[in-house]
Amino acid sequence: MRQIREYCGIFGIYNAQNAAHKIYMGLHALQHRGQESAGIVTSVYDETRGRKIMPVHKGPGLVLDVFKDHSLFESKLLGTSGIGHNRYSTSGAADNLANIQPFLVHYRDGNLALAHNGNISNAREIRHSFIERGTIFQSTADSELILHLIAQSTRRKQIDKIVDAVSQLEGAFSLAILTDEALIALRDPNGFRPLALGRIPAASGRPDEDAWCVASETCAFDLVGAQYVRDVRPGEMIVINQDGMASGQFESIQLAQNNGVSQCIFEYIYFSRPDSKIFGEMVDKVRRKMGKQLAHDAPVPEVGNGEEKPIVISVPDSSNTATLGYVSECRKLGQRARYEIGLIRNHYVGRTFIAPGQQSREQRVRSKFNTVEGVLKDRVVVMVDDSIVRGTTARQLIQMVRQAGAKEVHFRVASPPVVSPCFYGMDFPTEQELLANQHNEDVDAMAKWLGVDSLGYLSVEGMMKAVREANTNEGGYCNACFSREYPVPVDMTVSKDENEW
Repeated sequence: MRQIREYCGIFGIYNAQNAAHKIYMGLHALQHRGQESAGIVTSVYDETRGRKIMPVHKGPGLVLDVFKDHSLFESKLLGTSGIGHNRYSTSGAADNLANIQPFLVHYRDGNLALAHNGNISNAREIRHSFIERGTIFQSTADSELILHLIAQSTRRKQIDKIVDAVSQLEGAFSLAILTDEALIALRDPNGFRPLALGRIPAASGRPDEDAWCVASETCAFDLVGAQYVRDVRPGEMIVINQDGMASGQFESIQLAQNNGVSQCIFEYIYFSRPDSKIFGEMVDKVRRKMGKQLAHDAPVPEVGNGEEKPIVISVPDSSNTATLGYVSECRKLGQRARYEIGLIRNHYVGRTFIAPGQQSREQRVRSKFNTVEGVLKDRVVVMVDDSIVRGTTARQLIQMVRQAGAKEVHFRVASPPVVSPCFYGMDFPTEQELLANQHNEDVDAMAKWLGVDSLGYLSVEGMMKAVREANTNEGGYCNACFSREYPVPVDMTVSKDENEW
């Protein structure tokens, strides 16, 4: 599944030496969540001005490209606290440089910077109300609305203004907010997007000298030497500041929860790295359990006793772990199958690899994947992928496997058919573009279009069973893209792809 794109990664740190460099490392670990742009803001006291300032550096491209000038960390991005952001646009024009985060403002309460992961489902309504009052916008991203809500709040304390602002939002918003005095981590009441809290122990052993950080995924902690402490709870706002450092207890504010908890199931299926802990459990564990459940819902095809056992290959990389679970469970059930590596992914293909005039889907797929003919030739091949959206990439990969000499090609999907777009931060196609809807959810018709001998999906029930067996922590999940059951109301009459307001 390659048509869904990652939506954003955020990282924040407080009380750390070389804070900007640690943010840079954290963003590098979160690069898979957004490859469109990157940015870092830090907080430092300026003796000339007699107050704190927030230097910022951001731009389009990968983290390594945006921060290739390492002198930035020695001369500009100074201070012991800061936040960073990797972006893939789900709201706001992709080519608008004003949409690159973190966003930074200076207002009556001082400096404030914000990094946002998710989509605000009532953004259009809020923006129109601001426009009626004459508010001027610098971007088309819904994240800017949060800054305006904070700045225009009538509450007295800055923390109360932030609470007032986010209480007016609906949809998905995991936030890292940097003020002159604090790093604030916040998840929306439904907990759609992940956000974890980590600690870097001080060499002195003194807790008040520890550094604290927050990240979209715990894999970012590993790169900076941080220990995972816990998830930021759905609807929780944690205020990390010197008062909390001294007392050993950070202020925690709980927002009202009106729609229950609905954590995004696609974090487990596709987005997050398998070495991350998401919603309190390792992604690797959950994906393996999904693969095992898929073996019950859609086992490998039967072959005669005299024939070679089917080989099972993954569509790298996000389906690798589910494929391992699938093969192990098939064997446990007495089904003949063997795991093989039949597709190789080129990890060094950038966005500009394909020359102008060569923008066909087939060209892009072939630049990223290649077949191992010696493994596939004359074999019954079962391909496992994490999901199918439009199906165009899957169809081309299937053709490539057939061209490599496979005798039969069967396709298994470690999630249910995608039948509905997402309004909470995933860049899905429209409902009419989805493969399942184009064929009225007829699996045989989809199999014929894809060009496979058989097609099998994990059922919605099987998916939820696998997730709950793997993650025994309490909490609900959002599976609206598979079930059309949206946990937070959305305006279905507005195109989610609409970037201009």
